[in-house]
Amino acid sequence: MHFPQQNYNYAGKIQKNCVEMLLCIVFSANFVLNYNKNAMIRFPNTVKLCLTLACFACLWGCKENIDTSARYVFNVNTILSYLEKHEAYSDYVKILEKVNISRLSDSKVSQLLSARGNYTVFAPTNEAIQKYLEDLVVEGLIAEPSWDAFPNEHKADSIRKVIVYNSIIDGGDEANAIFYTTEFPNDKDEFILGTLNDKKLSVRKPANQPDSIYINDDCPVSVKERDILTINGIIHQMEKVIAPKDITAANYIQQCLDEKREGFLVCFRIIQACGLLDTLRTVRDEKYEELYQAGEIKDLVGMTSYGFAEGDIGYAPKHRLYGFSIFAEPDDFWRSEGIDPLGADLLQKVTQWILSNHQYSDDDIFTTDENYANENNLLYQWITYHILPMRIPKGKLVFHINEYGYNLNRPYTYSIPVYEFYTTLGKRRLFKLTESRASNGIYINRFPTTDNGRKGNGEEIGCDPDKVGSLVDTESPLAILNDMVNCCVYPIDAPISYNDVTRDNFLKNRIRFDGMSLFPEAMNNDIRLKKASEERYKHVYIPNTVRSYNYFENMQQNSDMNFVYYNAWNDDWCNLNRDEMKAVGRFEVMFKLPPVPRRGTYEVRYKVLANSNRGIAQVYFGTDPEKLPAAGIPLDLTMDCRNDVTARLVGWEKDTDDDDYNAEVDKKMRNNGYMKGPKSINSNDGTERDYNDRENIRHIFVRQTLDPNETYYIKLKSVLDSDRKEFYMDFIEYCSKEIYDNPETPEDIW
Repeated sequence: MHFPQQNYNYAGKIQKNCVEMLLCIVFSANFVLNYNKNAMIRFPNTVKLCLTLACFACLWGCKENIDTSARYVFNVNTILSYLEKHEAYSDYVKILEKVNISRLSDSKVSQLLSARGNYTVFAPTNEAIQKYLEDLVVEGLIAEPSWDAFPNEHKADSIRKVIVYNSIIDGGDEANAIFYTTEFPNDKDEFILGTLNDKKLSVRKPANQPDSIYINDDCPVSVKERDILTINGIIHQMEKVIAPKDITAANYIQQCLDEKREGFLVCFRIIQACGLLDTLRTVRDEKYEELYQAGEIKDLVGMTSYGFAEGDIGYAPKHRLYGFSIFAEPDDFWRSEGIDPLGADLLQKVTQWILSNHQYSDDDIFTTDENYANENNLLYQWITYHILPMRIPKGKLVFHINEYGYNLNRPYTYSIPVYEFYTTLGKRRLFKLTESRASNGIYINRFPTTDNGRKGNGEEIGCDPDKVGSLVDTESPLAILNDMVNCCVYPIDAPISYNDVTRDNFLKNRIRFDGMSLFPEAMNNDIRLKKASEERYKHVYIPNTVRSYNYFENMQQNSDMNFVYYNAWNDDWCNLNRDEMKAVGRFEVMFKLPPVPRRGTYEVRYKVLANSNRGIAQVYFGTDPEKLPAAGIPLDLTMDCRNDVTARLVGWEKDTDDDDYNAEVDKKMRNNGYMKGPKSINSNDGTERDYNDRENIRHIFVRQTLDPNETYYIKLKSVLDSDRKEFYMDFIEYCSKEIYDNPETPEDIW
């Protein structure tokens, strides 16, 4: 029997004996008593002990008398046995008994749901399944609403898989990875974990219907039959089958254009005219699928490093998906500008609007003819600045985790601005997303004034009119967040472009980008900052080059290293967003960097959270990836300032009450090529993980003229003859001379 590659295997789940079942019962009772998620009641240990003993006594001495109407099932029911005892799910059970767990396994999903685990099951009723068959008749797939109406077993099996795979979330080995309705995502957000077919379900919670919950927009969860607890998971009754259409962005846009559907007709007509529909049609890398299914892409076993113990497994992604996010001015905006979304001369009028409103940079080279698919065309350059090459769900536009003044226990109480820098589709240009307590939402290219003094709180205290940016609307009905398998569309409240004002604002602000923001694949494949601590999400192995094939397009690595993304969701690391990239071995790894906004002199800095597990790396930096020149002396990633000798070498001293003296310390460190870590990154573990952290060091490894029309690469190569030392990366930052060498306003410590 063959099972899918997971950090837990389904074969082990299906094997069980009487003793194990007994332990499950006891565990279930204790689990419910310890933390009843509905009632929020905690019980004393004596009560728990008595009830546990009573559970054993019942098994020996009582006849089974199960109250099948109970919403909370404190007995021996597995998900499968509960479903089997209720006629409302009889059709669903029959389907579960026919569907294989995966293409690599002959075991059935019904067996899976009878085994130990943590499953969330959105179980459709018989009526829901029958209605789904009726919908297939309307679509012309079958002639009558019956399983006998399918032309062959293959088509019937594909429909069964749609019903089953989209109805089950496997929480793996995490006991808290089952989803009560009280723990469902916010409105229009997605579940943390995917279904059995790796799809993310979304949630809709109508504001005027407090008890109503819909999955994927239009599939209602039963108000009465929900939160049904069993010993291996939880059941929510569904009044409609969850059957997403998996439509691509290209198909969706074409449908909107064909139907003249209001909302983003202007944006979509421009996308079509610029020949971008083929790009927006891509969903997944089929070559990677073949390599993974053939077993040529293997999980990483046995890498030992800090946070990665001997025998731990780094799990390779099962897919390599593509995605996009479109930030679009709605049709109502264009009407306010006197442009008809359905007008025959729309493309010419928008081109003229771009010219008249100077929505370009004087440094840009472009054409204004009607060859819109040409990358040098003004309309093409303008619309591609609205598109990021990654599908970013609502909850990941920015990340609130460990910024100064923020507490995860109060997740919607924000503090200082947090931001993400990305590179747009088409011509490579900077794009910033940011949110703070004062911003009242997520903005594109917002550059606020902050309280950034040494004794300030870092929060936004104002924003000049030309720096406000454009508000991203995540709440209105116009936002298209879950309709497409590979894209989200966000309405914006003001036009965006990479004009001179935008570029100057970027130049006058430090550009700090998280290492994982370099890789669209990290977002598209739900790798980056997944809110789950199970091992399969905690250590994600980025496969080494297979047949000259890179998983991260913007990264190349040699064969003597193992690269792992460490998702430190429940760990209090003093990294930007807590997470980090790391590798062990005689590493040689190269990254493609984002563009700079203007030609000028910049410092390029590399932040290290130092410890003895790290290695020593020579940095190479330049524009020719085949011939990168060395940049300075090797970086000692083990060097922290807990050692007084190292502290003196670096020039590090802890801050005092004398700000002038502290500024002199910073100046001395800069003269030696170092800076303290930023004050904006905080830690809540009770230690001094902030600006005065002795392990938190920024290395200044480049100070030179950079050009926005060049593509720059950074390569780090181990200089040690050891296969046990770590490569480490958190963030890199660009800082223009106008900031770091400003005599009137010195660079802030944030």
